[in-house]
Amino acid sequence: MADKPKVIKILLVEDNPDDILITEKAIKVAEILNQLWVARDGQEALDFLRHKGKYKDRANSPRPGLIFLDINLPKIDGIEVLKSIKQDPALKKIPVVMLTMSKRDEDILKSYDSGCNSFIQKPVEFEKFVEIVKQIGLYWGLLNIALPEEAQE
Repeated sequence: MADKPKVIKILLVEDNPDDILITEKAIKVAEILNQLWVARDGQEALDFLRHKGKYKDRANSPRPGLIFLDINLPKIDGIEVLKSIKQDPALKKIPVVMLTMSKRDEDILKSYDSGCNSFIQKPVEFEKFVEIVKQIGLYWGLLNIALPEEAQE
């Protein structure tokens, strides 16, 4: 008997409203079991993860099991957010997928050097993006063995 996919708590860090809608739609079309939260800049993402400001209530800012992080963000760019996550003992175990339009070697290298778990370029075609999201969901929701709950907090 195959394992059932887990519900994935995803934090999407993206400032482009169109990319947010496309990602939400791709997740829905790909039929990924998830709970999705959106942070629209780097500072908001860190506040969400650290339960600060409007995210003090942990019920409204749960620990994500996966972070989709864009590179080009206002306030704090994605690479700096990634570094901050991976340097924080309470957050460093959360998998981070850089999900960006960039395919610059410099961005790829900086992302991996800073601790990302995967670097994926967003395709322009929606159908290809849905397929990528489906593959991400299959991997993180079914194949990957996540940390036990007690190790996540």
